[in-house]
Amino acid sequence: ISLLLAVAVFGSAWGLSDDIGSVIAGWYPLEWGSETVLKISNVFGGLLVAIIGVVLYKNLVMVIAGPFMSLLSEKVENSLTGNVHAGGLHPARIIKDLIRGLRIALRNITREIFFTVILLIFGLIPIFSIFSTIGIFIVQAYYAGFGNFDYYLERHHNVRESVQYIKRNRWAAIGNGVVFVGLLLTIIGFLFAPVLGAIAATIKGVERGRK
Repeated sequence: ISLLLAVAVFGSAWGLSDDIGSVIAGWYPLEWGSETVLKISNVFGGLLVAIIGVVLYKNLVMVIAGPFMSLLSEKVENSLTGNVHAGGLHPARIIKDLIRGLRIALRNITREIFFTVILLIFGLIPIFSIFSTIGIFIVQAYYAGFGNFDYYLERHHNVRESVQYIKRNRWAAIGNGVVFVGLLLTIIGFLFAPVLGAIAATIKGVERGRK
């Protein structure tokens, strides 16, 4: 699942980056400096499409692989507490997990893209570029950690309660997401980042309880 999604999402992002740059450059009304604007627009377009690609990839893999990651999370929690018994995969459970995963993903995608684009625009100002880069990474990490924690939270909280839980434990979510996004940046990390992210989030969730 990770491999197929990565090829589809990032392949599309690579093909669209120049087109996005041309569209952005087309908004510049003057001939003077148009070549420089085009180069900057291509870089900006490439970054924008790449970031959106990462956002879509993270959320799509969490939705599609959700039923499998939920089962894995149950097994981990059961091994730690002995209180949860994995019921296996069946159609009703798969549909339930997919619907919840889609609700979380749609909520997070809109917020993630909004904050990321704002930070990316600020990053065009040289003095803010380093802070913008750090901010974008933290935003990506926060929502990645959110998705990983939800494999544990879905057994104990509804969506609204899960959102409040993540807000109270935001640094745990960010810490989980930092490793998750860091693995994605290693190129081959996407093959095992979802599994490790789900396991780590479940262990931390069990340690912290339902607070």
